[in-house]
Amino acid sequence: MSGVPAHRSAGSRPAGDRGDGPADAGPSTLAGPFHAAAEWEPLEEVLIHRPGVEMFFGLLEPYSFLYERGFRGDEAVHEHEELEHALVRAGVRVRRLIHLAIEIGARHPDLIEQVRQRVLRIVRYSGPRPMVDAARAALRRNVDQFDGETLFNILLLRPSVHLARRPGVRVILPRVELDTPLANLYFMRDQQALTANGYLRGRMSKPQRQNEPILTGALLRAWGAPFVAEVRAPGTFEGGDFLPMGEFALLGTGDRTNASGARQILASDLGVDEVAVVHQPSHPAIPGNDPDPMIDMHLDTYLNVPGDGLALGCAPLLDRARTEVYRRAAGGQMRRAPKSVSLREYLASKRFEVLPISTLEQMSYASNFLCLKDRQVLAVEVEPEVDRVLGGLAVAARRNPGRYRALLALARKEREELRAGRGFFPHTATIRDHGIDVVPLNLSEITGGYGGAHCMTCVIRRSAR
Repeated sequence: MSGVPAHRSAGSRPAGDRGDGPADAGPSTLAGPFHAAAEWEPLEEVLIHRPGVEMFFGLLEPYSFLYERGFRGDEAVHEHEELEHALVRAGVRVRRLIHLAIEIGARHPDLIEQVRQRVLRIVRYSGPRPMVDAARAALRRNVDQFDGETLFNILLLRPSVHLARRPGVRVILPRVELDTPLANLYFMRDQQALTANGYLRGRMSKPQRQNEPILTGALLRAWGAPFVAEVRAPGTFEGGDFLPMGEFALLGTGDRTNASGARQILASDLGVDEVAVVHQPSHPAIPGNDPDPMIDMHLDTYLNVPGDGLALGCAPLLDRARTEVYRRAAGGQMRRAPKSVSLREYLASKRFEVLPISTLEQMSYASNFLCLKDRQVLAVEVEPEVDRVLGGLAVAARRNPGRYRALLALARKEREELRAGRGFFPHTATIRDHGIDVVPLNLSEITGGYGGAHCMTCVIRRSAR
């Protein structure tokens, strides 16, 4: 391909206005489309969602809301604020989803009207017929007065009201029921993924999250963001399974992104002529060949890229991740190469050096860092995560010793070796020797939702410089 080394960014584009101002500054001035051709390109702008009351409902039943464990909500919000501050200090323009929604609503009254109509469908009333009719009529009258934040919170919480009357004047017992609040919305990576040419809109595999890309996709589209694909049923796709790598891309499949979703993405214009489809691997310490989605839910939970020509990942998973290579044929369609390889072998063929991390570090979010620019990352402090991860693994091993006992023993052994030896990611000689500048963050509460800095950021723009 034009003699450029295979792991380098393809092409370039005008950088435009970098927008290195404060968080939630005014509208971007984009010289071209929303752009991210490689994970190591300088990060210029991101979209985040500060978790609010919807996270509280997730904490009431972590398993059902797809969280890894319970955690302290107030500390989690504080850690999210620290994440935002670290991004701003690094020169990244940070936008919060609710502020973007209000800004877009002010510019697009038609969109606000669509939201109001959706609110009228979301909010339902039950109880005595006269009371229900009166409540519905009042909502229709009042919805035009709701401000952007109120409308946003209705989309977030999806409330309905059951009405019951008791004797007396205005003695009414309203019972509010929420229809699966969007407790995972703060993981802003997953609803979509940014390519060199625009966004891939996801379709979440779990019903708990399926309303999220409807919300984020509508806002991004109204903001002018291009979409190169919108995954439709029966396909599923989540953004944590996509990594742009310059002249090629990695696309993970498994529990969250299925074969139909992968086919739809391969048929879209990603701006590359080669895509490696990576099948979710099982861990060798877990008997059988069934991957455990809470070990490696997405591709970015066991592999990430800290710089041009560098990858970091869990070696046992990289060795077992079957990888199929698709290349663009003369007619423009992507054709599969006859031979599949391991992900580690594929990365080596692209001249990427793989920096290995232990299974315990991988389970403690070491690979879920966010690359700010070539060889500079914003990373989770692993050591504060370790004991909680081991505690959760011990519970799993008691419940199902045949499946998790060996993994628990391995993780405990690795903890002692790391403490006595090289230390925990990101404070290791390997990281220093490869010239990787780390901005470390303690995210030990908010990672209880199962995700780190990479998962919590939707990229708006990376510069091709």
